[in-house]
Amino acid sequence: MNPYQKAGVNVNSGYEISKYVKQNVSKKSQDNIGNFGGIFQIPSGYKEPVLISGNDGVGTKLLLATESKIYDTVGIDCVAMCVNDILAQGATPLYFLDYIAAGKIDSSIQKIISGVIEGCRLGELDLIGGETAEMPDMYPNETFDLAGFVTGIAEKKDLLSSDNVKEGDKLVGIASSGLHSNGFSLVRKIFFKDNDFDCNSKIPELSGRALSEVLLEPTHIYTKQLMPLLKKKMINSASHITGGGFVENIPRMLPDNLTARIYTNSWPIPKVFKVVQKYGKISDTDMFNIFNMGIGMVLAIDPKDESSVLDILSETGQLSFVIGEVVTRREEPIEMVGCKR
Repeated sequence: MNPYQKAGVNVNSGYEISKYVKQNVSKKSQDNIGNFGGIFQIPSGYKEPVLISGNDGVGTKLLLATESKIYDTVGIDCVAMCVNDILAQGATPLYFLDYIAAGKIDSSIQKIISGVIEGCRLGELDLIGGETAEMPDMYPNETFDLAGFVTGIAEKKDLLSSDNVKEGDKLVGIASSGLHSNGFSLVRKIFFKDNDFDCNSKIPELSGRALSEVLLEPTHIYTKQLMPLLKKKMINSASHITGGGFVENIPRMLPDNLTARIYTNSWPIPKVFKVVQKYGKISDTDMFNIFNMGIGMVLAIDPKDESSVLDILSETGQLSFVIGEVVTRREEPIEMVGCKR
């Protein structure tokens, strides 16, 4: 055993991870794996290209993955949280890098990376590198942290901006796949501390599925939905509904003189949110201030494009709904109205 192994670090496990990634990424990405830095050729055809970058993690959803020993979905989450942010600015995703730090590199880390690879496939971008760090003094065994970094590209004049939004624009919501990757500190408290459920508990309202399976449903990646609309220039502005729910995120896509009027019963709220609300005894206001409530992405579009946008989204297989409209701002940065338009 070499001195590094005596200190608790097995360098060979890191080499095995690199080998695994190289064997499973696209051929285009393979030459990058193992290099000191990832290389990506900027696509041609842009007149004034700008790069849009972002980074994010998965938060305390990772704790649930560890407790339930379901590791492959959080890799998808990591890619989704990064990619959806730059899609909301009008970027075409180009490449992704991940960072995983763990107390011990074992088979669970490989499962996480398999999720990252799958996320890149779903997001239509290349995994060109990353870092897997074994740090036994920093992290206990079976614990880890996960973060990602993404870069996309857009024509400067085509960037989505609140400046493009006009009074009367329709707000289209694209369905989420569940809780996505926000609010899990509260979710874990509600189910595992306040109500004594465990990962294998089957709550009747959730169709008999194990609680961990429902909660670890991976975050939907919206590349397939947004790219056709971006190419047709049918989106004025967009908002990725993450931490802070509707109340924090939707105003970010609007100019200061306008507000969003949201009709809260214009789409079906998935069962998981109703179960969280029931067992957590949470008000409607707080639910919309914390969770995505079944809508993962909101688009501001010209009213004349409403039918075309909904048709294009329907072709991608993801449900979408007209959930509101842009109106003159009075006092509140967002209006939540409990009736249909």
